[in-house]
Amino acid sequence: MPRPMFISWLALAFMTTSSVASLRAAPSMAVFGLASVFLYIVPAIIFLLPTSLVSAELASGWSGGVYNWVKEGISPQMGFLAVWCQFALTITYYPSLLAYVASTFAYVINPNLAGNGLYTAIMIIGIYWLAVLVSSRGLKAVAGIASGGLWIGTLIPGAVLVVLGIVYLLQGNHSAAPMNGAHVLPAWAGIASIVLIVNNFLSYAGMEMNAVHVDELKDAEKEFPKAIFLAMGLVLLIFIVPALAISWVVPADALSLTSGVMQAFDGFFSHFGVTFLTPLFGIMLVAAALGGMLTWLAGPSKGLLLISRQEGYMPPFFQKLNARGIQQNILVAQGVVTSIIALLYAFIPNVSSAYWIFSVIAVPVYLIMYLLMFVAAMRLRRNQPDHPRGYRAPALFTLCVVGFLASLAALVIGFVPPSQFGSGGEWSYLLIVGGGLFVIGLLIPFLFLRFRKPSWKTDEVSQ
Repeated sequence: MPRPMFISWLALAFMTTSSVASLRAAPSMAVFGLASVFLYIVPAIIFLLPTSLVSAELASGWSGGVYNWVKEGISPQMGFLAVWCQFALTITYYPSLLAYVASTFAYVINPNLAGNGLYTAIMIIGIYWLAVLVSSRGLKAVAGIASGGLWIGTLIPGAVLVVLGIVYLLQGNHSAAPMNGAHVLPAWAGIASIVLIVNNFLSYAGMEMNAVHVDELKDAEKEFPKAIFLAMGLVLLIFIVPALAISWVVPADALSLTSGVMQAFDGFFSHFGVTFLTPLFGIMLVAAALGGMLTWLAGPSKGLLLISRQEGYMPPFFQKLNARGIQQNILVAQGVVTSIIALLYAFIPNVSSAYWIFSVIAVPVYLIMYLLMFVAAMRLRRNQPDHPRGYRAPALFTLCVVGFLASLAALVIGFVPPSQFGSGGEWSYLLIVGGGLFVIGLLIPFLFLRFRKPSWKTDEVSQ
């Protein structure tokens, strides 16, 4: 028999860090200054930790990802809903990601474009369709580009941002945000003042994908928790310290949620007289974001394709492959929806508002999948206690209850308009977020299940 291949717990920790950590979310928390530490740690404890450990047990006992977990624990229909929500995340996630890319790239060509909605819409549409073209060709180099992006576009720029921030303060300059004990917790002005914490749940999302590697550890019971805790520490470091550095130089009322990272670099580089570095770091951040996008673009859609071909959940049109075996029809359909959403950037006056709206729509859609996952995990532990598992999460029921309640709370809070966008338009905000959740997360999968036909099941597995 072939010798089993193992990975070290350190390797798994770094893999997890590279897939979760990003500088993109830093501006969202920088508006809170020192309180961003609290707002990052809380969701890490009540969401990141339960998600990681629970998904590790599920992955070590049932192959096939979230569809099989929920199918075995609840029902096939709920399994399809779970995998659909995992896929549907990208419908709202990519417009917000590419809005960040567009605003960052504006600092390379013309910083005044960073808040221009028409420019943002054009960039989102153009970049997305270019990514579809690249993905449809099945280029293997994409994986290498994305892995290099952790260093090129995350670790190096993040370290430079922090070092410059420390030097800036040591020179006697005052921080734009107060850094004292009175600001450790966010100021309470109603629930709307802390709504931005919801975005952190999405920042930590995706840990269930890395849990599939639990069987590749020599001693999963001991090594997986070590890998997860190290990854959590690294992720928190990457998230928190750059956010603080941004808050030192960019006042909260002047901070853009899409271009805040580049605002900080531009401010630091101007202060130190090296503004020629601003375009270079803009390109580095763009390269990292695009590398990650290319890696994940075909992933969720591939999972949806395989389930649809085996179980007949989607019409044959969406199951067709191109000459290179890529699910091009799904990518194109997804691109049409993404383009329509992108056009809204041209009509919503404030680009930061549009960015936040699409980010918030993505959160409840994805959280549905986590709610189902936690319920399935509890039912599987109770109904199939003797099923072989390579890893058994400690206090599983407690972890599931905490994770479920945290996910449910985040879903509900996501319907409250954030105070940063003023007091007007609450009902329109609620309609957009609630309508997005209903249509994307619930109505579309219901229609697929309601009208599916036996002929949709092909029993073919793509290569």
